[in-house]
Amino acid sequence: MESARITVFDTTLRDGEQSPGCSMNVQEKLRMAHQLDRLGVDVIEAGFPIASEGDFEAVQAIAAVVHRPIIAGLARACKADIERAWQALHRASHPRIHVFLATSDIHLKYKLRISREQCLEQARDAVRLAKSLCEDVEFSPEDATRTDPAFLCQVLEAVIEAGATTLNIPDTVGYTVPEEFGALIRKIKQQVRGIERATISVHCHNDLGLAVANTMAALAGGATQVECTINGIGERAGNASLEEIAMAMRVRPDRYSYETALISEQLYPSSQLLSEITGVSVQPNKAIIGRNAFAHEAGIHQDGVLKNPLTYEIMTPQSVGVPDSTLVLGKHSGRHALRLRCEQLGYEFDRRELDDIYRDFVVLADKIKHVRDHHLLELIEQQRDCRKRIPPAAEKPIPLAVAATAVAGKSAGYIPKQVSLMENPEAISLPRNLVADHHGEQEDYLWGV
Repeated sequence: MESARITVFDTTLRDGEQSPGCSMNVQEKLRMAHQLDRLGVDVIEAGFPIASEGDFEAVQAIAAVVHRPIIAGLARACKADIERAWQALHRASHPRIHVFLATSDIHLKYKLRISREQCLEQARDAVRLAKSLCEDVEFSPEDATRTDPAFLCQVLEAVIEAGATTLNIPDTVGYTVPEEFGALIRKIKQQVRGIERATISVHCHNDLGLAVANTMAALAGGATQVECTINGIGERAGNASLEEIAMAMRVRPDRYSYETALISEQLYPSSQLLSEITGVSVQPNKAIIGRNAFAHEAGIHQDGVLKNPLTYEIMTPQSVGVPDSTLVLGKHSGRHALRLRCEQLGYEFDRRELDDIYRDFVVLADKIKHVRDHHLLELIEQQRDCRKRIPPAAEKPIPLAVAATAVAGKSAGYIPKQVSLMENPEAISLPRNLVADHHGEQEDYLWGV
């Protein structure tokens, strides 16, 4: 069966920028827009032109120089916003005006203070105005997942009739759950008249930690555009993470048979650039692009990864742009990783000598969490009467991918590639003599428990 083509709508520069501490100036937005272009996103939502002069200038600048993707600008459902958005976008090769209006009763009553009938009329008129300026118009019924489903379908029918080409269903406050959201998308696809003339999009927030799961459920329900951000940044708990959506499709095509134009090797560079621009670091255990995503400390894991990375990694680090996996020396590490690091530092020990160092190593690791090279050298110095020095020049570290291939054979599925390591001082790359001397492997495995 042919895979469905999914449109990736990146809103890092608009919704993502609304995350506290993540605002960007014009030049920073331009840098990020060029990287998003390299990543292969289909739509870049460049900003909210009426929000500020700086945002207007950023959208205008991106529209003028980034030509491959669609460039979108956000506008409330009112004349001033829509006209301002078009002023910023009109020189774009592929412009889109993105109009939004809240439709839930709680928003209508307390925020907008209008009736459902007034909401319906305002949405229709706003889309009609946007369509008179721009052929590509997206409409979002804000807080759609807390909107009465019958009224939601009524609004969607009205904006399709007015000319909307994309209908975005936002879970604005991260309230829905996957089964419920998937059912809502199916209902829209089945019951909204004229839906075949529009693209169904979804925009999920992460307040319950379900943004990516809800997005994938919506795709299963029939949505063909996903709205997401690099590093999952955005209002409150953030948005659906672009990198997680992309790699869920790539790693599990048996469950998510979809295609995108994304170049996955650009995921990590995109994440790093965004962190550099905003000054907001990614949490270490963030899926796909976090510092620990391809790092291993437990001895059992290190032993497995040294033999074949596929034992504990479901994707190659290179597939997302990470240079290589890393082994971190800590109290959970086993002798296998410790021996390799000693050899990389230029020291070789027999089994008894290594046992002595390992005992001291575990005691030290219990106190300081991570054992770095200078700590390890001090431990080795204590064994100086026992050690056998080998020339450091003889050691040529290679990435885990190459070492694993040497041990496990080509069936590992890794393509050997000479790359540099991540910046962790305690990270281990592997020497070429990995296959030699695996005596006592089972005992070493148990030591890592």
